[in-house]
Amino acid sequence: MILPVTAYGHPTLRKKAEDIDQNYENLDQLIGNMFETMHYANGIGLAAPQVNLPIRLFLIDATPYENDIPEAKDFKKVFINAEIVDKRGEELNMEEGCLSIPGIHEEVTRPGEIHIKYYDENWTFHDEKYSGMIARIIQHEYDHIEGILFPDRLSTLRKTLIRGKLKDIAYGKVDPGYKMLYPKLKKKTAK
Repeated sequence: MILPVTAYGHPTLRKKAEDIDQNYENLDQLIGNMFETMHYANGIGLAAPQVNLPIRLFLIDATPYENDIPEAKDFKKVFINAEIVDKRGEELNMEEGCLSIPGIHEEVTRPGEIHIKYYDENWTFHDEKYSGMIARIIQHEYDHIEGILFPDRLSTLRKTLIRGKLKDIAYGKVDPGYKMLYPKLKKKTAK
């Protein structure tokens, strides 16, 4: 089932997500729905806060890019209760976008290597290191479970330049071609 993607401005995107346990209700179904939603929206990653659930769960399917990015081959994973324990390496600047922030793509600087601990959908524990594009995708999705969005990582000038576009998203004035859950914002009235 395709779920609505939580739009910029929705409070769930700003919450630090909570750990879950193996008894989280309908987890397998949720993971399946999240993959279906992500693929429908042509994304390569999706975090639970992006489907209005403040839990520490995100998933990635980088396989559509395996012809251009060798490390993307067969990279389809679920990350539960993830914790990035180290970031290092050369700071790399690359363009990023986000399903919750449709139509906006900006250059974001991130470390080139990460060390992450997490559980997969079978509750198998992983302690892994990644670099390059995979490290970037993981960091982007990890930010979502920390209540951080990629515009937060932009310079003050860049944030100012996209402020109007972000406001349009929050007020539902964009149509990305997939279902969105917009925040319930009230227009300010002149006094």
